[in-house]
Amino acid sequence: MSGLRSAAGLARSLIIYYSRPHRIGRTGRFYRQFAGPGDVTFDIGGHVGNRSRALRRTGAKVITLEPQPLFYRFLKHTLPADITVLPLAVGPHVGRSSMSVSSLHPTVSSLRGDIDRAVKGDPGFDAVIWDETAPIEMITLDALIAEHGEPAFIKIDVEGFEDQVLAGLSRPVPALAFEFLPSMADVAEACIARLESLGTYEFNLMTGEKLRFLSPSWVDAADIRLRVAAAVHEGRSGDVYARRAAG
Repeated sequence: MSGLRSAAGLARSLIIYYSRPHRIGRTGRFYRQFAGPGDVTFDIGGHVGNRSRALRRTGAKVITLEPQPLFYRFLKHTLPADITVLPLAVGPHVGRSSMSVSSLHPTVSSLRGDIDRAVKGDPGFDAVIWDETAPIEMITLDALIAEHGEPAFIKIDVEGFEDQVLAGLSRPVPALAFEFLPSMADVAEACIARLESLGTYEFNLMTGEKLRFLSPSWVDAADIRLRVAAAVHEGRSGDVYARRAAG
């Protein structure tokens, strides 16, 4: 039965993320402001590979990490051969860990052991049950950089574990994006604080899947905190983008 649920979960994810194939092209054009030919990019939380395909449209080399075996096998068989796919999670240390898996909603599986409590009361997760625990291998961003080179851009979407991904980074990188969820606003705050500790960054924000920044100009850390708080107050999830400030 677990295998059937997992297959159904994968099928559901494919419908969600590939029902509008033109979106990959649009996302790729959007990413060109952060990466281009000759660059390295990391896709942390590859899921079904739609963002990896978009990053590839920039001409950059794409390193995709996906620890869930079902998704990893799918990515290995379906992504273009020039995308490197690794069956690893990213976190604060190298070694073994475990993942809370939702068979029917696998894209919201999380390395947070308390994910069910963390999202309690969030209507976006009302139908989600994390019914399995899977062992995974973890690597750090520092270790990835040592092996593959400094990335021009990192996309991080790991369901409430984003701050722990950044905990394994000890140097500033040119640009990155991390997801935030209304029920876990503390994770976004920890990510912003971590980036502040690494260098001087400027930020922008988008909510939903609009591929449009909410601010016409990039803002500082204090301003992005206010903007994230406003989105959270309205119950909106989204992505915070950060790039190193000029000078």
